[in-house]
Amino acid sequence: MTIPSEQSSDIRFEIGHVLFIDIVGYSKLLINEQSEQIRTLREIVRGTEQFRLAEAQGKVVRLPINNPKPMS
Repeated sequence: MTIPSEQSSDIRFEIGHVLFIDIVGYSKLLINEQSEQIRTLREIVRGTEQFRLAEAQGKVVRLPINNPKPMS
């Protein structure tokens, strides 16, 4: 019995990179301080060569994830 082989030209794999950043003590900061920390981190990340190249190639996907906050 012969099992037909799949055509590998139909399959395309890519490697993705994910950047997670945690700010220690973020939830203890005042709201304006939290906003400033996020703004600073965005500037740092967006200022890197890797980010600029990926963005120019349309390969950047932004998925903002907020710190979990307790519901009261």
